[in-house]
Amino acid sequence: MDKAYPEEDLWIRGTEINYLFICKTKLWYFAKGITMEQENEYVDLGKFLHEKSYFGEEKDVQIGPINIDFIKKGDIIEVHEVKKGKSMEKAHEMQALYYLYYLKKLGIKAKAILNYPKLREIKRIALDGREKEVEEAIKEVEEVKALQKPPNPKKTKACKKCAYYELCWV
Repeated sequence: MDKAYPEEDLWIRGTEINYLFICKTKLWYFAKGITMEQENEYVDLGKFLHEKSYFGEEKDVQIGPINIDFIKKGDIIEVHEVKKGKSMEKAHEMQALYYLYYLKKLGIKAKAILNYPKLREIKRIALDGREKEVEEAIKEVEEVKALQKPPNPKKTKACKKCAYYELCWV
């Protein structure tokens, strides 16, 4: 592993943190390389929104295992995540917190902003002593990834729009 990045226990993706708070079954499939997103209309809509918003910004910034939607450079780096709606706000917030935590481990001071262009809203996120919460999420992601088989799915409102719906429920 590249020595420029934090220790291996942080070699997880922001999407995995996000999925932990949406569905652990989805997280397990994604972590095992079973990706269904490429054929999901809701994922396509999110990608379209991301591509057509925020012109002139440096988009899809890859730093180690994290892929930030876009950044703004200044005295403090702004990490921006573009999201379609707020129904998964806790997952969005934890993904942003993980990015801040990861960057802090690299010695980079940053703040995060969740962008909801369809709603014309933003939400500012700061790490501010929430490291333990992020560390607990990292540990839980690793536990789910280590399972031999996927956790039993739990039916929620989000299931019908999920790219993994057929794997879980058909």
